[in-house]
Amino acid sequence: MKIHEYLHFLNTNHSLYNAVIKAEQDGLLQTKEAWRAAHSLRIDFEKGGIHLPRDKLERINQLNVNIAHLCREFSENIVNDPSYVDIFPASRIPKCIQHLLRPISRPMNGTPSEPLWSRGGIKEKGFRITTDPGTLSSVLQWTPDAEVRKQSYIQGNSAPRANLSVLDKLIASRHELAQIMGYKSYAEFAVHPNMASSPDVVMSFLLDLSTIVRPKADEEFKTIRDFKLKRCDQRNEDLEPWDESYFTGMMKSSAYNLNSSVVASYFPLSQCIEGLKVLVESLFGATFYSIPLTAGESWHPDVLKMVLHHPEEGDLGYLYLDLYSREGKYPGCAHFAIKGGRRISETDYQLPVVALVCNFSASTGSSTPRLNHWEVETLFHEFGHALHSLLSRTDYQHFSGTRVVLDLAETPANLFEYYAWDYRVLRTFARHYSTGEVIPEKLVESMKGAKKMFAATELQRQVFYALIDQTLFGEQSFSPRDTISVVGDLKRQHTSWKHVEGTHWHTRFNHLLNYGAGYYSYLYAKCFAASIWKEVCSEDPLSLATGSALRTKFLQHGGAKEPSDLLKELVGDDMLRNYNNGIIPNISNLCEEMELMEHAKQKSIL
Repeated sequence: MKIHEYLHFLNTNHSLYNAVIKAEQDGLLQTKEAWRAAHSLRIDFEKGGIHLPRDKLERINQLNVNIAHLCREFSENIVNDPSYVDIFPASRIPKCIQHLLRPISRPMNGTPSEPLWSRGGIKEKGFRITTDPGTLSSVLQWTPDAEVRKQSYIQGNSAPRANLSVLDKLIASRHELAQIMGYKSYAEFAVHPNMASSPDVVMSFLLDLSTIVRPKADEEFKTIRDFKLKRCDQRNEDLEPWDESYFTGMMKSSAYNLNSSVVASYFPLSQCIEGLKVLVESLFGATFYSIPLTAGESWHPDVLKMVLHHPEEGDLGYLYLDLYSREGKYPGCAHFAIKGGRRISETDYQLPVVALVCNFSASTGSSTPRLNHWEVETLFHEFGHALHSLLSRTDYQHFSGTRVVLDLAETPANLFEYYAWDYRVLRTFARHYSTGEVIPEKLVESMKGAKKMFAATELQRQVFYALIDQTLFGEQSFSPRDTISVVGDLKRQHTSWKHVEGTHWHTRFNHLLNYGAGYYSYLYAKCFAASIWKEVCSEDPLSLATGSALRTKFLQHGGAKEPSDLLKELVGDDMLRNYNNGIIPNISNLCEEMELMEHAKQKSIL
């Protein structure tokens, strides 16, 4: 049965729906979690339109199928149409990234390019830059030639053009669906079940953050521009979007003398897995070890199966680690819940089973991958999701682990990113791949310093992304809006950087598909994690007391308790504030961490 057929079956099964309503309303459910489960299931049914007249239900089903097709088309276009730029001569491309590009050549008179292996006459050598996001990022960071960066930036941010019309159709389909369901916009439909509860609450939060971060982001912009002017010795040169990665990378290197390969030498993947073991043992008194796979259990020979085991409680759950890059594999890094935990009887519990899928590649000349620090941070982020699932002890699978409201879901993952930066944690596992030397504290301080250098610019970028998401799926005007103009206006209003006319970066923004008006949840999680780290973890991040608080007051409850109650119980009432019938995170801890307090006080936002 195809997924849309399965959804159609559920959406039209009134017997199931009526049974859920009866369970919710008859007052016989014996626990609060049971009532929450019935209530949540009813809401899920009604999201599919089962409570609507037949003609509207059929249209909802049709729209959901259309939306699924459009999302797939959007993703496929990104893969199939990355666009490219041909650069001559080859010397304009730095040697450190040439291996990422395709060698090409052309006759010396400059006629259209052809493969390097073609023969006849004298050829000029060059490179074809395929402007997929990964390659584009490397080109923008490492290429001294400003014209190469400019061409690559414009080409990469103008593809795939076909996604402009796909996105228009997606916005229209989601808007129609929301209106049939009785909402003013898809954003209202998507945000309503979350803590924020309405787009007005979300926009208030985002606009406050935008206002607070703007002065420091402007200062950072000026610092980068001054650096560029000094390096280029051209007073009339403005700072362009294709300059950011190149000059910020250069500034970080010169300020902190950081070498990414030196940093990576302290993070062989095997030692990073040891770091995950240290975390669970120190925080939860549990062990984390490999167990054999049964025949046919694994989808690839690289996969490791591990069990989380507690000396008094027994096995807590199972984790598959699929960490190595290979052709044809899911391209990103993600946590997948394979089986949720649930109470089977008074004595039996169905243990959770999860998988962490990453794409770490072996280092040059080595069979063992050594991770860049951003990859270490990613591993710890995904492990935060895994712990949420593995430590969950809910009665119903419906609430197991990460099955929580969207604007809480990223909180454990964001919290465990802090562990990847704290020297007290890093010194327990980060060791040089050949000498075994523990990572020097001075090096970690330099890494943290480099991270902080342009933190306001990065936060501003995340606010901008969330504003795009809210605006595109917000209330619609009578005539369809040009999404390029919408994004351009938001960039000019809410960032320190100019918008390059004709570019449409958002046609590669996959989060518009799976988050659809929910991208703001990353920023909610960032604020929640900052408060939890400061109030619960920072004093002694590896103590059993810290782990016990995280587990018993937060992680083990999954979605079985009201999210605001969980957060208040863990940190205190100051963690949140009520606004317009919704909930907004307290942003003071994040502002303090990012040295934005003065700006926040000036605006009377705290």
